[in-house]
Amino acid sequence: MGLDLSFGTRDLSASNPALKTESPGFIEFAFGAAPFQSARGMENKHVVVLGAGFGGLTFCQTLNHPRARVTLVDRQNHHLFQPLLYQVATAGLSAPEIAQPIRSILSDQPNVTVLLDLAVDFDLTGKTVLLQKNRLTYDYLVLALGGVTSYFGHPEWEQFAPGLKSLDDALRIRRQILLAFEKAENEADRAARDRLMMIVVVGGGPTGVELAGAFAELARHVLKSDFRRIDPAQARIILIEAGPRILAHLPPELSARAQRQLESMGVEVRTGAKVKEITKGRVELEHGQVLEAENIIWAAGVSASPLTQKLGVELDRAGRVKVNPELSLPGHPEVFAIGDMALVLDEEGKPVPGVSPAAMQMARHVARIILDELDLGPGRAPRPPFKYWDKGTMATIGRSAAVAKIGRLEFNGFAAWVAWLFVHLIFLIGFRNKLAVLLQWAYSYVAYKRGARIVTGLTDAARF
Repeated sequence: MGLDLSFGTRDLSASNPALKTESPGFIEFAFGAAPFQSARGMENKHVVVLGAGFGGLTFCQTLNHPRARVTLVDRQNHHLFQPLLYQVATAGLSAPEIAQPIRSILSDQPNVTVLLDLAVDFDLTGKTVLLQKNRLTYDYLVLALGGVTSYFGHPEWEQFAPGLKSLDDALRIRRQILLAFEKAENEADRAARDRLMMIVVVGGGPTGVELAGAFAELARHVLKSDFRRIDPAQARIILIEAGPRILAHLPPELSARAQRQLESMGVEVRTGAKVKEITKGRVELEHGQVLEAENIIWAAGVSASPLTQKLGVELDRAGRVKVNPELSLPGHPEVFAIGDMALVLDEEGKPVPGVSPAAMQMARHVARIILDELDLGPGRAPRPPFKYWDKGTMATIGRSAAVAKIGRLEFNGFAAWVAWLFVHLIFLIGFRNKLAVLLQWAYSYVAYKRGARIVTGLTDAARF
């Protein structure tokens, strides 16, 4: 089924002057500007999806209808398997092993068009999305842009303490960590070596715990025989958490077990430690202690995409959209927000966690609503409220170690680690090499092999 493109047929910025553009390379894709007709003479609908994460990709795979034309927009050309991103940052996996081209994943869905572009503004009244290079009109809009790293009002800390949200972030962290050990091998001053071999991870949530554990194993096992002038096992890995315990979303006993496992691996866990200031190579805590480290990694906060501020709807403190029970925006039944962009309450009145299973469940829920309306017509099809099925939560800590809570069942150690392995295998969306990824990751973890320790992208001035 081909795509009708209408270029410059009407002024879509009439209802919103902010959407005007003078760019000569700007293209107007007016899907839905003029009705498309199916073989039966029924009008086709254009569905625009922003974001190719777990939510956006699952939606596109679920919405398969002869009267639906889908345009998926993402700023990257690949879908990233976020749960294993820390493995790239700690030299456990290479980047291609946790990412797949979006076009490849959706290649067998001719109703889906993929655009490499960036959303910059909305005109919800005119049902228009402004991109950097295109303007899209829609019948339905699905917002699945995910979240961004939040520095709690201190954006200046980002240059000194990178977060972990993209492949670029992971490769940058990996490069800095490996280069620090190389610099330490060339450093004669003991104090300078100690600073180079210190890694501070800020944030005791799942990402921070996974990073700290992986860094400890990298230093104490993987790199232990690679250097002659330094002992990588003497590296200090410090995990800082402002709250009273790490993994606060888990029951206290599981949280305590996770801390004990980290400490047995050599990680220094400091709870109740709030960050006051971060500068280059320096973390100052509120109680006055100063930590000097070559590498500071931020894993302390996530907020919704800043684009939510341009929607003109009510947001929570994290920038998430306060959606209706069926996930639509208040006053705009044709617009839906899913995943990290949406504030959704479960049956107990608690926010649905920003995890990949939740985003995928939301995506399928919205897809079913649109499919029903395509068959029955808007206003005729029911719109049931979204109900989150909590399949449990887990976090890996190190080699053959994890903690997990599934329903009322709480467990840790090797059994939790195996469960973590297979759960993540299930959620490898679109990866044709699922088993290869799993085996590579498991082998590198069990055998302490790290085949992704190549340092690239350095200028001569940045090497030493």
